[in-house]
Amino acid sequence: MTIKGFKNHPYIPNSVKEVQDEMLKEIGLNCLEDLHEEVPEELKLKENLNIPEAFMSEFELKRHVERLLNKNKNCNDNINFLGAGCWQHYVPAICDEINGRGEFLTAYGGEPYNDFGRFQALFEYQSLVAELVDMEVVNVPTMDWSQAASTAVRMASRITGKNEILVPELMSVEKLLVIKNYCSPDLTLISVKSDEKTGFMDLNDLKSKISEKTAAVYFENPSYLGFIEVNGQKISDIAHEKGALSVVGVDPISLGVIAPPSHYGANIVCGDLQPLGMHMNYGGGQSGFMATMDEEKYVMEYPSRLFGIAPTCVEGEYGFGDVAYDRTSFGHHREHGKEYVGTQSALWGITAGVYLATMGPYGMEEVGTTIMQKSQYAVSKVSEINNVSIKFPTSPIFKEFVIDFDKTGKTVEEINKLLLERNIFGGKDLSKEFPILGQCALYCVTEIHSKSDIDTLVTALKEILN
Repeated sequence: MTIKGFKNHPYIPNSVKEVQDEMLKEIGLNCLEDLHEEVPEELKLKENLNIPEAFMSEFELKRHVERLLNKNKNCNDNINFLGAGCWQHYVPAICDEINGRGEFLTAYGGEPYNDFGRFQALFEYQSLVAELVDMEVVNVPTMDWSQAASTAVRMASRITGKNEILVPELMSVEKLLVIKNYCSPDLTLISVKSDEKTGFMDLNDLKSKISEKTAAVYFENPSYLGFIEVNGQKISDIAHEKGALSVVGVDPISLGVIAPPSHYGANIVCGDLQPLGMHMNYGGGQSGFMATMDEEKYVMEYPSRLFGIAPTCVEGEYGFGDVAYDRTSFGHHREHGKEYVGTQSALWGITAGVYLATMGPYGMEEVGTTIMQKSQYAVSKVSEINNVSIKFPTSPIFKEFVIDFDKTGKTVEEINKLLLERNIFGGKDLSKEFPILGQCALYCVTEIHSKSDIDTLVTALKEILN
């Protein structure tokens, strides 16, 4: 709406008082506060916000934002050994090329009327991830791994009719809080102890805590701390003996070299898509997935969208569309939806599909092997530093591992500050998350790290600690 003679603010249309008055008159109100009359007075802000004055030109605004962004210390100017849920992997240029196309970028949540290949692209993504995890059904992505894990255990509860979920002691606290949020108040989370020497889930403690009330046992492989849970089949067997489901979280980039969870008893697989062609984006490049076999009891409990392929009325022609759409919160009876999903990260699903199609089976094996070799080299070199050791040294690892600095006389926080002075991002400080581990840090090595990068880290640590 515009009124002749009035000039609007370039970023807030209809901000001129005379324009606002005209709009209020049109809807029968006297002032803007009438729009919020149902809000209690004690919740209303009575004074102006303490914010700077608006920039009056696009150039000024752009320059201001760029100056703020330049304060960031990024992974182009520093060697990065941080992981813990947001990992630095190589992103093939084709991933950015495809997910930047208008028919995908602007139609991430659209419907058939504006679909120019999105449904098929997501079907192909589902098929590729299904092949990777050796399952039959994969959902359109959730927002992140935490949401995927939360939704997976709620699916398990609905399928089994039980209300207890067993989770490992050594898992991401942030992810655990999200799961608690999703499960509260009707599901109970029970923590299973970890073996002090290996970090593996303590099977005796698991057996003592699992019961007829258990809906699912959730664990991750590789684990949050990087070690590979070698007792996956035993954990699944213990769950199945009590009528519970085995729900396994996985880093998909590991599946080129590690057996998928479906091979050791997993009923529901979930995980993070970020390693598959997504930039870290300051922690924002997140997306999660879930996978099951093609059985009605599982498929009908997915809250998120599933795309299938079916013949059309034209002989030899196929189309792509939603499977069992009414079970979602987008269906005609929203109150009957399994959960409320909202906007999903479908664009990242397309990106993951592009990555998997580009890499293929041999490419996934190659990148997985490269990661394992480089991380093993890093472990061997770090182990040579005086008073520094690897936590859980006998446990196999994939791309992350825990370094124990307890005997160095320095805290992880102090070490990381000194590393940053040398343009190195040190590992994640675990001392607050897991006080029982002492001064330990979680380090990450992927295919992007060169031998020189690792040697630079080791040299810096020797200088700092000796």
